[in-house]
Amino acid sequence: MKRNGYLALCFVMCLTIFSPMAIAKEKAGQQKGDNHFAPQASSAVMIEADTGTVLYEKNADEKMPPASITKVMTMLLIMEAVERGELKLTDKVRTSERAASMGGSQIFLQPGEEMTVEDMMKGIAIASGNDASVAMAEHLAGTEESFVERMNERAQQLGMKNTHFVNSNGLPAANHYSSAADIAIMSRELLKHDGITKFTGTYQDYLRKDTESPFWLVNTNKLVRFYEGVDGLKTGYTGEAKYCLTATAKRNNMRVIAVVMGEPDVKTRNNEVSTMFNYAFTHFQVMPMYKKGEPVRALVVDKGQKPQINAVTPHAVSLLMKKGESADTYQREIVINEAIQAPIAKNQVIGHIFIRTKDGKEVNRIDLYPEDQVDKANMWEILKRTTKSILISY
Repeated sequence: MKRNGYLALCFVMCLTIFSPMAIAKEKAGQQKGDNHFAPQASSAVMIEADTGTVLYEKNADEKMPPASITKVMTMLLIMEAVERGELKLTDKVRTSERAASMGGSQIFLQPGEEMTVEDMMKGIAIASGNDASVAMAEHLAGTEESFVERMNERAQQLGMKNTHFVNSNGLPAANHYSSAADIAIMSRELLKHDGITKFTGTYQDYLRKDTESPFWLVNTNKLVRFYEGVDGLKTGYTGEAKYCLTATAKRNNMRVIAVVMGEPDVKTRNNEVSTMFNYAFTHFQVMPMYKKGEPVRALVVDKGQKPQINAVTPHAVSLLMKKGESADTYQREIVINEAIQAPIAKNQVIGHIFIRTKDGKEVNRIDLYPEDQVDKANMWEILKRTTKSILISY
């Protein structure tokens, strides 16, 4: 079976489950314009993290100052650099005069002071350190301006249509804005890095612990301590932005992300996010399907140094279900590219998993990637493989 140039090496499995993402979207749609979850917020959105399904929204695409929620993108670029091997958590980062001069929330870095990437991340995630954000930006890109260019490039790659960054920390600046929907997108991407909640989910810690001037860190997101399952992500406040928060909580394999912007005070902000979480965990559940990096299908690679490669999931894959719905049947179809030819990059999409309703309506599509990079084989390798195949056939 061909589909847009693809050859379906597929199977169809009937899953007898509660009604999943399509119903979640339908029910979520009924909440659009209904402000009872976050009546005081200027804008808000709530999504289920695995599927990205919107469970609630209010003015979600409105451009607003994000304050220190900006640091979600800063932390994302740091975590991606660590994953690529360009940076280690044990690397030392030297503080410049400019980084040390940042006002607002800070960890009081001194010019010339060195801290590990891990401690800088604690300073950013827990204490919302503006100085630590700039120090990391300069360490990764040479200047904060160059780092901000990377932030905006990454925002575009993620499909964040109502976001433009001017700095790495969210201090007030002209033309620096984002939206609740875009913040949910980058928060979801950040949470794909397993180690991030080690920082964002910590309520208190110390920097310079064994020195004469230890610095006590207390998480600016109090829900980490007072709401079951919360392990991140980031608060924000300026006079213009008011009180903002992107928060995440996980219960029973279901992770939810809630974003509120323009709240009048901390108590209201936390109460409204808690109300959003209560709704999600009361009314929805997920069915895990695949773990992150789980092999889904093996496929032959033409002219590759490796003759075969596994197609794997880039993240955990789940189906979102409305609690109490009647059982229904959904189809899962795996479609692999018909002509996989080396070289193959690790970030190359080589297939998809389609989830459809009985009547063929697509409710979810998951890209599949190669388990490893595959380089092109040279002529000698191809000749040996061909000769071996001929001999085996005889």
